[in-house]
Amino acid sequence: MNFDHLLAPRTASMGVNAIREILKVVAQPGMISLAGGIPAPASFPMEILRELTAIVQEKYGASAFQYDATEGFGPLREALVDHLAAKGVQASAAEILISSGSQGVLDALGKILIGQGDLVAVEAPTYVGALQAFTPYEPRYIELATDDDGLIPDALEAVVRTQAVKFIYLAPTFQNPTGRTLSFTRRQQVARIIQTYNVLLVEDDPYSDLRYHGAPVPTIKALAPEHTVYISTLSKTFAPGLRIGFCVAPATIRQWLVIVKQGVDLHTSTYNQALAAEYVGGGYLQRHLPTIIDLYRPKQQAMLHALDRYLPDGFTWSQPEGGMFIWVAGPAGLDAEKVYWRAVQRKTAFVPGKFFFVHKGEGNATLRLNYTMADAPTIDRAISVIAEAIQEELGMG
Repeated sequence: MNFDHLLAPRTASMGVNAIREILKVVAQPGMISLAGGIPAPASFPMEILRELTAIVQEKYGASAFQYDATEGFGPLREALVDHLAAKGVQASAAEILISSGSQGVLDALGKILIGQGDLVAVEAPTYVGALQAFTPYEPRYIELATDDDGLIPDALEAVVRTQAVKFIYLAPTFQNPTGRTLSFTRRQQVARIIQTYNVLLVEDDPYSDLRYHGAPVPTIKALAPEHTVYISTLSKTFAPGLRIGFCVAPATIRQWLVIVKQGVDLHTSTYNQALAAEYVGGGYLQRHLPTIIDLYRPKQQAMLHALDRYLPDGFTWSQPEGGMFIWVAGPAGLDAEKVYWRAVQRKTAFVPGKFFFVHKGEGNATLRLNYTMADAPTIDRAISVIAEAIQEELGMG
């Protein structure tokens, strides 16, 4: 039987995640990966998890294995109150919703907010996972101009002043893919704009705890709470396989997010939430976070030094104060996907930057590099390989 005629029209706009497809190549034996945005297994708190397992079974017993509230496990929501307050996000436990990873919130927002043809404003470039969550609901995307410091507020204002945007999607801290962080001054401008034009902002914040130097910057949610849906996750600071995300949203949106989740998965894993509740509420997260930062900081420095050492003239790259990514931009005419295949032949992988843009033909000369999964000597070797592939592609070899 051919089932194609049964598919909904929206599937025509859906596709595989390009990054996930690239990771299939990365899985080849001997491949050095600077591709996926994947936490290092060495960052997982394995000894703490053993301790938490005993605590959860002793403290919660069978209730940790039972159905629970769609809104989230009560002790975890309570534990997240102080965690969020440290970021300037003031929320009661009742205002915090738990999701199956932050990706679950992105999909739910698309479901409740996007109608066919609605305008959704995104940075150029932006997180490809957000595009994959929103696209099935058939929006039209409008790109927001960025520079080396992230979103340009004047460009945002020009868009929302003249067009009816359903919402803005923004990752202002250590953005995926660029690693850029929006300054406090720009955040204040963005907050003023969304309040002035009464526009909703979705603030995606998975990386802000991974700060290696510099001072933390307040969330946009802290500056414009009634106009912002704030999303975060424990995937980068606990374990991604547990799938613990959370959000704080204005009341009406929060209500609809709960209704949507009831139809999708009833609730996020109770047991995993109980582990997370003890990890956050018991102070383990704050004690373990320096270990993660000490693991990643030298890797990032190794990559920055290698880029400076090996890349030819005409290339620039971001200088993030944290996160998991560095963004490289080459000269006009460079085809980074061709560079990718040359590098793969040498057992080295990265992500061509074009996959993070809405429109085809953009970002062809850009690369996203991840440093969390390789050690410093391997990073140095990988960048030298990529540089060789670049020189060949540009006819410099």
